[in-house]
Amino acid sequence: MNVLTRTFSLGLALAGILAGAAYPAAASEDGRTYSVRITNLTRAQVITPPAVVAHRRGYSSFEIGGAASDALATLAETGNPGPFADEATLDPNVAAVAIGDGIPPGQSTVVEITTSKRAKLISVTAMLATTNDAFAAVRGLRLPRGSHTAHARAVAYDAGSEANNEDCDFIPGPPCGGPNNRDTDGAEGFIHVHNGVHGGADLVPADQDWHNPVMQVEVTRVHGGDED
Repeated sequence: MNVLTRTFSLGLALAGILAGAAYPAAASEDGRTYSVRITNLTRAQVITPPAVVAHRRGYSSFEIGGAASDALATLAETGNPGPFADEATLDPNVAAVAIGDGIPPGQSTVVEITTSKRAKLISVTAMLATTNDAFAAVRGLRLPRGSHTAHARAVAYDAGSEANNEDCDFIPGPPCGGPNNRDTDGAEGFIHVHNGVHGGADLVPADQDWHNPVMQVEVTRVHGGDED
């Protein structure tokens, strides 16, 4: 295990974040199972355990220009997907939720999610760990039919819930491992495309900055159901 991954793993343990958790929502009538491969495209940002949501069109995890929900803010600031997953399961348009493992730079994780025929779309959301409140998201990717694979790439968004002070006391990812303090003074208050790391305090752009896209999602059906 390299220093980057080891430091981040310790930070997750201290924060009480569980990776790779099964998180069933509604029961599945026809048991369609999809393999969701999520790849970290950045050079130096760890992607925290992603929340994978299978849903109908009525569900949306956020709106650009709108305020982040408390659950999304928690995910974007701490990397903990639990409240976000809880919130999703309460939505009548959500068929299933799963949580994957954290993803070091250049690596992938695979999440399997079993859902019902009524779910036509999938969304994936996760934090960029060495930031105040940056997150990557693919929203409303059409689930593939037959043996096809659906592809999408995600940019990084700013949740607007915390100031981008770049101070390690407020940042969970390596090399910081902060205690999840919050600094809301100067937070934008709305979700927008993140403008990266600028070296305001403890972060170094040459080490922690990125260029979009930051995450790739590939979805393949592996079991179940006739064609729609």
